[in-house]
Amino acid sequence: MTAALTTPAAPARVPRQWRWLARLHRPALICGGTLVLLTAAALVWLGGPLTDASAAAWKAYNACGFTPRCSYDQSAILVYKDVYNWTTFAVLTVPFLIAAWAGGALVGRETESGTARLAWTQGVSPARWLASRLVLPAVLAVAGTGLLAGLHRWAWAAGKDSIDTTKSWYDAATFHANGTVPMALALAGLAAGALAGLLMRRAMAALAAAAVTVGVLWAGVHAVLPYLWPSVTRVSSLREGPMGPGLHVGEGVLTPEGRAAAPCLNSQVHGCRDTLADMGATAFYRDLHPVAHYWPLQLVASGILLAVAGLLTYAAFRVLRRSTGTARG
Repeated sequence: MTAALTTPAAPARVPRQWRWLARLHRPALICGGTLVLLTAAALVWLGGPLTDASAAAWKAYNACGFTPRCSYDQSAILVYKDVYNWTTFAVLTVPFLIAAWAGGALVGRETESGTARLAWTQGVSPARWLASRLVLPAVLAVAGTGLLAGLHRWAWAAGKDSIDTTKSWYDAATFHANGTVPMALALAGLAAGALAGLLMRRAMAALAAAAVTVGVLWAGVHAVLPYLWPSVTRVSSLREGPMGPGLHVGEGVLTPEGRAAAPCLNSQVHGCRDTLADMGATAFYRDLHPVAHYWPLQLVASGILLAVAGLLTYAAFRVLRRSTGTARG
């Protein structure tokens, strides 16, 4: 009797998570891509035609002098200002939107509805499931925010020498929107959303928690920013008052005993002059960051946010491991 030959069944093919992820979140990808493209188009408009029109209007205004009747295009100046403010706001909002999406839809909705556990029974390990929800969104987040931040810096640089009302490089919103901080903050927001979704397993609660986390991180980085790199000191006479443009860290007066808080900043005022004389003040000082410190500050701040993103990602995998009882992904 011949034994029947049996062919072992082929192992079940693991679903392609990234393709499934793209299909599942197609509306969010379309809306997010549209937002990025519209903001990018607005930034190109800002750095090109709007900058030229506003610069021409300011040139005409400055040429007026004391002429009673002066003709210049005031609307071009106002439109430039409005578009700049709105595009800056849009660039800084992207990390919040990514965090909210990650907490509310990317992870929170799947854990709340049980879709995640269903995927784990279809040949996809929990760790691989989570990795697929972090890797591709992270690439898209960096690409989108990087594009907008780069265009924002280009548009700002195009007008900083020709438009009188251009924001200074150390203006809080401009500083962050012009550099690498939005990209690092977007990654931290993505990781925060994933962790919130795994912990809370409620879409709306995770959405809110992730957005608040990004706000706390942004505020924290902004608060410690002046101290992330050694500042320089500018000393000026009592007649001049504290001087030196840049990101201010602190200022005061110099006395024979050392530094002291400045009770007033204008020695030309009689009362202030007497107060400074009683203190024995010899000069004003100001600790600040010049423009040369822009990129060191940006990179250190971004490094801190990336470290936080890494810790949040590690915490998300640890939570997933404990909740599923898996030793490895």
